[in-house]
Parts: sequence; structure tokens; C-alpha cells
Amino acid sequence: MPLLSSLSSLSPPGTSPGTEPGTGPDPDRPALVAVAHGSRDPRSAATIAALVEQVRVQRPDLDVRLSFLDLSTPRLPDVLAAVAADGYRQAVVVPLLLGNAFHARVDLPGTVAGAAARYPGLRLTVADVLGGDPRLAAAALRRLAEVAGPLDAPDLGVVLAATGSSHASANAAVDRLASSWAARHRWSGCVAAFATALSPTVPEAIEQLRAAGAGRIAVAGWFLAPGLLPRRVGRAALAVDPLAHVAAPLGPDADVAAVVIDRYLAAARLDHLVSG
Repeated sequence: MPLLSSLSSLSPPGTSPGTEPGTGPDPDRPALVAVAHGSRDPRSAATIAALVEQVRVQRPDLDVRLSFLDLSTPRLPDVLAAVAADGYRQAVVVPLLLGNAFHARVDLPGTVAGAAARYPGLRLTVADVLGGDPRLAAAALRRLAEVAGPLDAPDLGVVLAATGSSHASANAAVDRLASSWAARHRWSGCVAAFATALSPTVPEAIEQLRAAGAGRIAVAGWFLAPGLLPRRVGRAALAVDPLAHVAAPLGPDADVAAVVIDRYLAAARLDHLVSG
């Protein structure tokens, strides 16, 4: 059966035909396999699990499964094996990644291609990464307001801290978001910074903002969950400015979960398939 014909009835949350709210997943729909990078920090897996649970709450008609590329369990190959063993013919893999960098370009496609070869009866689609949706930026601003207070203060200098990538386009996306925030708000400025060996670093960004006249510093994290890099960002900021406000990662935000669902729906409809 063609994938698109089986998906013609996919609809917004709460309006799925043939499935009453609360009746559970519909086995005729493709499974949604959410995949995050993974971390040695147990808070990271717990946060990602809470985000995936939020997806389930919003779409109880879908079979939503959690997986990781590395460091945490269950791993993506094991989850795809379980999906195939459960008799699914189709699944959509949704990367819980904010940038289209190495893990999205190399790690994930390779893993999915391997699974497609092992399970020729399971048709696999890889959705787009989450980054770029304005709802994610809105969630990051909410996390920022939780620690910095109202976001209309002209003395506020904001660092938008992200992982950083060897792919220039991924870093440029963070720069564009920081520039859009700077244009939208009355802050002293907003500068993108990176947790890996890229410039500007968080201390360099804080120095730029101080030079621009910022009286207070706040750090917004372009991260989904706690882990090594968000912790590194926070420590670097506080080492330079002990009074800096450091925001939490996006976490299990309802808007982030809605983006996950939209990526699933878009990938299913576009029918970009990986087959064995």
C-alpha cells in the first residue's frame, strides 16, 4: 500500500478520524520514533523522555517511541528493530536535534539506512530537524524570562549559546536567530556564542555585550536538555559574571512537542523514504 494513501487522513491534534481521544495509538499509522543524541548526564535522558511524553499527550492516536543515537538507551537500532517486530510497515524517525549538523547529516542517515537494509518490510522516513521553527525561539525566550525577568529591559545583554558545529550553515542559523532577537528587543545587544571550540565563546560574547553597554547579562541556551555542553556554558558565563542569569534548556515544552508532531506529519506526507 502506498505510504501517502495510508496517511491521507492524518490531521491536527484531537481531530484524527477513526480514533476517539484516549483510545490509544492507531496501528495503521506510521510509528513516530523520536531520536535524541544522548548524554552521560541522566537529567538529559529524563528531560527528553518528558518531551516525548508530551508528544504522546498531544497525539494519543500515535505510537510514539523514544530512542537515542549514543550514550543513552534505548538506542535507535534497537527501537527500530522493535517497531519492525511489532509488525509496522512504516515509521517516521524524528530527530530531536536543533541544528542540521553532523549528527543529522551523517550519524542518523547511516543508522536509518542500516535498519532499512535489515528490515526490508519496514519503510522508513527521516523527518527534518526541529530547528528553524519560531515556536522553538519562543520557548527559549520563555526560559530566558524565567531567570531574567521581563524581556524589555534596555540594560540587558543576551548571549544565545548553542553547541557549535563544523557545518557553517548550522552556526549561521544561530547567528540569524540572535540577530532577529537583537532587532526585536530593546536590549543592549544579543550575541550568538558556542560551547565548542568556535568563536565567539560565551566569555567573548559577554565581553562584547559589556562593551556595548549591557548592565546585566543573561544567557539563553539553544539546547533541548541538560547535559555536558549546557553545563559548560553556564559555568563559563558565571566565571566571567557571577550575577549572570543562565536560562534552562528548552525542555518538555508543549510548543516543542508540537514541532515534533509537525515534523512527523510533514515527513510522512512528503514520502521521503529510506528503503532497503
